[in-house]
Amino acid sequence: QVQLVESGGGSVHAGESLRLSCVVSGDMSRIYSLSWHRQAPGKQREFVASIGIGDRIKYADSVKGRSTITRGSAENIVYLQMNSLKPEDTAVYYCRADMTLKHVWGQGTQVTVST
Repeated sequence: QVQLVESGGGSVHAGESLRLSCVVSGDMSRIYSLSWHRQAPGKQREFVASIGIGDRIKYADSVKGRSTITRGSAENIVYLQMNSLKPEDTAVYYCRADMTLKHVWGQGTQVTVST
C-alpha cells in the first residue's frame, strides 16, 4: 500500500519561496512517476510538475522557470521548490504517485501567497 505525505506549505508574501516535500511509503516498485498538482478554491485540480523514470521532468507553463522538482537523497522523497511565488499560486498542493493501474494521492498541503 503506497502512502504519500506532503509538507512544507504555508503563508508567504508574493516574491518569496517555499519548498514542498512529499514522502512516499510502501511498495514503490510500481511507481513510474511522482507528480505535484494543485487545486485553488473554486477551480479544478491542475498539474504542476512531475518527475519520472530516468528523471524525466515536466512542468506546467504557469510554474516553468519558477519551480524545480527534484528527488531527495532518499528515493522516497520528492521536493517542489517554488520561487517568486504569486498570489495566483495560492492552492492546496497535492503529491501523486502514478502507477500502472492507479494513482495514489496525498492529503495535500496549503500554500497561501499574499500581496
